[in-house]
Amino acid sequence: MIDKYLEHLTSKVNDKILQLQEAMGDGNAADFAEYKKMCGEIKGLLTARSYIKDLQERLTSHDDDT
Repeated sequence: MIDKYLEHLTSKVNDKILQLQEAMGDGNAADFAEYKKMCGEIKGLLTARSYIKDLQERLTSHDDDT
């Protein structure tokens, strides 16, 4: 059941990453400071996505233990 929510959250994170990547690719960063901000936001989202994946794996392995 919780997998559904974690997958939804992962999907939202992926959508935001893609949005930022497309904006960067289109040259929408006004200056280097904004470019760095966008890179930092992507890095943070990738970290969050990794944490979500780890949580999913822990929950799955915990379910297998019971």
